[in-house]
Amino acid sequence: MSVDTETVKRIARLARIRVTEAELAAYQGELNAILGFVEQLNEVDVDGVVPMTSVTPMALRLREDKVTDGGYAERIVANAPLSEDNFFMVPKVVE
Repeated sequence: MSVDTETVKRIARLARIRVTEAELAAYQGELNAILGFVEQLNEVDVDGVVPMTSVTPMALRLREDKVTDGGYAERIVANAPLSEDNFFMVPKVVE
């Protein structure tokens, strides 16, 4: 697979990265090198290889699932600048 300059422009626009005309050729070469490496990875035989989540064997540390006392929401929101009905109130950040 090969990337042309129009594809580089489109990727830059989608990523909201300003790319000048002089930089297009360099980015095109870098993207083609990355895609070439990915194509090499596709040639690796992975039949019979078990998928891993980590390079070192790990076991999850579990805790006992038990009921706690709870029921002290008033104390939790006591230091909050704004709270209502035991919920934190925050300013709206999305218009």
